[in-house]
Amino acid sequence: MSWWWRRAIGAAQPQTQPQDEQAAAAPDGHFRSVALVVGATGIVGSSLVGILPLPDTPGGPWKVYALSRRPLPPWAASAVTHLQVDLGDSSAVAEALAPLTDITHVFYAALSPHMIEARNRRANPAMLRNVLSVVVPNCPALAHVCLQTGTKHYTGPPEAIAGRIVGGIIRGIFGGGAAAAQPLSPPYTEDMPRLGWRNFYYDQEDVLLDAVSQRGGGGISWSVHRPNLILGFSPRSAMNIVCSLCVYAAICRKEGVPLRWPGSRGAWEGFSTASDADLVAEQQIWAAVDPTGMAKNQAFNCSNGDIFKWEQLWPILADRFGLEWVGYRGEKKRVKLALAMPRKAAVWAEIVEENQLVATQLHEVANWWFVDGLFYANWEFLDSMNKSKEHGFLGFRNTAKSFNTWIDKMKACKIVP
Repeated sequence: MSWWWRRAIGAAQPQTQPQDEQAAAAPDGHFRSVALVVGATGIVGSSLVGILPLPDTPGGPWKVYALSRRPLPPWAASAVTHLQVDLGDSSAVAEALAPLTDITHVFYAALSPHMIEARNRRANPAMLRNVLSVVVPNCPALAHVCLQTGTKHYTGPPEAIAGRIVGGIIRGIFGGGAAAAQPLSPPYTEDMPRLGWRNFYYDQEDVLLDAVSQRGGGGISWSVHRPNLILGFSPRSAMNIVCSLCVYAAICRKEGVPLRWPGSRGAWEGFSTASDADLVAEQQIWAAVDPTGMAKNQAFNCSNGDIFKWEQLWPILADRFGLEWVGYRGEKKRVKLALAMPRKAAVWAEIVEENQLVATQLHEVANWWFVDGLFYANWEFLDSMNKSKEHGFLGFRNTAKSFNTWIDKMKACKIVP
């Protein structure tokens, strides 16, 4: 049974011993591969940091440098060398990375999220450039760079989506006018052209291609990975839907009220796709070490390979917290979490104390604008995994099981009760 298949069906059970005991270099202390995981405390970075040091991970034994702006949290893997640095500070990045001349693979999963795309375009490409401008010339054994972007590659930035909604309303009232560039139609495939809207993912791809070309001779390959809505474990991540929904459910239980669906009918009944964080990490590892070379210099979508409806996942969430649940009941009864939940900070503090949870503040573990934005309408973020499968990656996840798995980890690590 292959490594990918075992992990897909859950045969790779959660490890119980500390990860510094799981990781194993060769008997002579030699590491076959040396990874730099950039964004190591993020939702996919956390999975990479957890998976790479395992003794059966392809391409290993792996030595792992984990780079992040914040300290590693107590639940993070200990079998890594951590570097704390602000990626926006080019001098600090150079000082931290210049001594690391043994890197063979870069996994870039960092994100500085902003609602205004102009800010995204200033911050995120510069962060990637700061890393690659040091690693590419200083690491002679560098073989591959993985860049994680996302489905916004096909939909445009937040204001482009909002603009389409407003434009549609204006056209519906007045007819004509307010026309914007037409969005791509799902399911999204990797060969679709870039949109007319400015998008920092495009800028990052350009930075990547420019950086690896500096080596010349085809010595460094690359891959771009475009996950959909990510289900994973990183309580500090700005867009961790599982953590935010678990916090919402815990507050509902504390207040003795049902778990009310806060979104639209379209989001409740519409089909969606999601990406398990471990699956995204596995696809990146596959692309980095694939011996056939089929994954080199390619962009890949990365979703679980199935579709789901939130009306299917909502009862699962309610059951895990012992709650009655209420689905979509009309627009007038919708709950705007970004308005209602920030007032629950004191309630969350009581929950943390009563259940002896890891000390957190409500704003650290829940992002209400992200939940409201996700559930505002049925965006139909449906992508195709055909290219990934045709190139040799057959990993997949059952989304309902994935959702349950990450709730399990939130509870096991005492983030939620």
